[in-house]
Amino acid sequence: MNPDNAYIRQHLTAANRLFYEEQGYLVAEELLPAEAITSLKKEAAAIFKGGRGQVEGLLPVAENMPDAEVLKQYVAIHFPHKLSPLIRDFLFKEAIVDILTQIISSNLKCMQSMLFVKGPGKKGQSWHQDEFYIPTRDKSLTGVWIAIDDATIDNGCLWLIPGSHRPGYIRPRVPTDNPEFNEKDSLDISGFPKEAIIPVEVKSGSVIFFNGYTLHSSLSNKTSDHFRTALVNHYMSAESMLPWDQDGKHEPTDDLRDIVLIAGTDPYAWKGITNVNKPYLRPELKAK
Repeated sequence: MNPDNAYIRQHLTAANRLFYEEQGYLVAEELLPAEAITSLKKEAAAIFKGGRGQVEGLLPVAENMPDAEVLKQYVAIHFPHKLSPLIRDFLFKEAIVDILTQIISSNLKCMQSMLFVKGPGKKGQSWHQDEFYIPTRDKSLTGVWIAIDDATIDNGCLWLIPGSHRPGYIRPRVPTDNPEFNEKDSLDISGFPKEAIIPVEVKSGSVIFFNGYTLHSSLSNKTSDHFRTALVNHYMSAESMLPWDQDGKHEPTDDLRDIVLIAGTDPYAWKGITNVNKPYLRPELKAK
């Protein structure tokens, strides 16, 4: 499989679609314009300063505190689209939706957004599969990773294992003391050769698409003065129900209806829409 087919140039091609099916990811370099990313970066600072509403755990902000100093206090916030109309608008970005409707379905819904602000010295996220956390019935879950800053090996870019989605099952987690990770457990990737594990370095405005079963992680930000900020949204086919209890926060359900219809029609619209997921800060789990 030609690795060049991982990259979407002017439009999604048949070779790109085949690559996604076989390798479980695609990259659209600098898909979003610089002005859109600049507005998103400003919005991230406003959210963590409390300017879009209070979230439990947000710290008081001293007068004239620089944005960078505010952001260094945090790792991520979940469901920022529920606080920010601008971030909600990003769920519908035409260039992104055009690709998603070709690799998932013409009927498309979104159930989650996450805003990561990995500052200097912050740890990465251990190996995982998104489908473990957000189960779908039809294996259509797709992550959309929007680079707000340039993402490099030094500042903690995304790493993934191409083709690891193909078996289509959830892999076991094992304890880890890897100082790169925030978590104390990780997927067991010992069966994969080192050369199969690749970094995905991208410029600001680039977008990475990856299957919900694709193994991925990130390492710590080893820079002293660069953030690795990213907006990550999760989508799936609207034809599938969503048996997601949001990591045990809700009663078990066969179809969580706290979703945003992005394109096409919703076969389950008769069920209505709920608003049960609330924005919350991701904790730093390991001691520094």
